[in-house]
Amino acid sequence: MSIVHKIGRRKTSVARVYVRPGSGVITVNGKDAKEYFSTDVMVYKLNQPFILSETVGQYDVTVNVFGGGNTGQAEAIRLGISRALCEINAEFRLALKPAGLLTRDARMVERKKPGQKKARKRFQFSKR
Repeated sequence: MSIVHKIGRRKTSVARVYVRPGSGVITVNGKDAKEYFSTDVMVYKLNQPFILSETVGQYDVTVNVFGGGNTGQAEAIRLGISRALCEINAEFRLALKPAGLLTRDARMVERKKPGQKKARKRFQFSKR
């Protein structure tokens, strides 16, 4: 097996994920994942596909991610890693699918409407 390339998306984040056999190093935009994502929750989200498929420390991951914020980027990377693991071994799908890691979360920010304060919030109405 050589390098497996997959794309993950979430909100406005797009992650290009490259998975290869290795020692479990995750690199995001040239930095270590623990350095790029400051909280342990975000790093756990990246490792979740490996934990569920019982392949912790078997693959090196290189990621180029842009757009969105921390959460969107972490979940985009998680989707890309999950898709790559399914291409490596189709049996991993049985563990990843019930946990919802192969589902693209299509929710996006709703646009602001004209004549309103935000997407749904209205200006205060006063009847004098």
